[in-house]
Amino acid sequence: MVGAGQLARMTQRAAIDLGVELRVLATDPEDSAVRAGARVRTGRPDDLDALRALATGADVVTFDHEHASGALLGLLEDEGFRLAPSADAKRLAQDKLHARTRLQELGFPVPAFAAVTARDEVERFAAAHGWPLVAKAPTGGYDGRGVTIVGDADAAAALLEEVPGPLLLEPLLELDRELAVLVARSASGECAVYAVAETVQRDAMCREVLVPAPIEPALAAEAQRLAQAVVVAAGAVGVVAVELFATPDGLVINELALRPHNSG
Repeated sequence: MVGAGQLARMTQRAAIDLGVELRVLATDPEDSAVRAGARVRTGRPDDLDALRALATGADVVTFDHEHASGALLGLLEDEGFRLAPSADAKRLAQDKLHARTRLQELGFPVPAFAAVTARDEVERFAAAHGWPLVAKAPTGGYDGRGVTIVGDADAAAALLEEVPGPLLLEPLLELDRELAVLVARSASGECAVYAVAETVQRDAMCREVLVPAPIEPALAAEAQRLAQAVVVAAGAVGVVAVELFATPDGLVINELALRPHNSG
């Protein structure tokens, strides 16, 4: 497992019961999964040699975070190492713009969005959807990082000067609640879909998880159906969290996490 934090620690606890030997790539030998007894290789997830050393001798490589470079993961696959999820599927969690575009192409409900690099592009999107807007860094952001609410074109232009590459713009949606559905999918395509959770965010961090979510059964069933369909379409293997916005107009997909997830 690339990563040795709290999610790897939870995985280690499960691995013991399943008779699976877990080896983790830790940046610090005191990381929590190591303290829980997982075998360890120390190194950084952006170091190909460290990733290769972790993968050598393992049946499969998986993840507890999104920070391993997609290019490096692709190189590992080219060298014959088995990744679950694959580097291609993992990109859906690592690149928000790619995920929005791909899921829209596959016919899944996503918020209205645009990739912008200039002020006039922001102004055109705002003319169609109104202010304020939500600006997101396509890569590198999680737990609210890389997400900014901008109230006018000046604020958006200033943000464009600070970030390399395009910004992902979305309307500021009216949300009834935020939901998450955990799906586990095997290499042969079998799926287990778990109860819908409501995640309560404060200060850009998940503070509460309510399971089962206090929603109508029909909405819960739709969230589970949508989550499973996304995971199957992505060809993901392993545990996936599908994060959803419940809006007055229905469910839309916010993000995917192709790894264990706090909502579970």
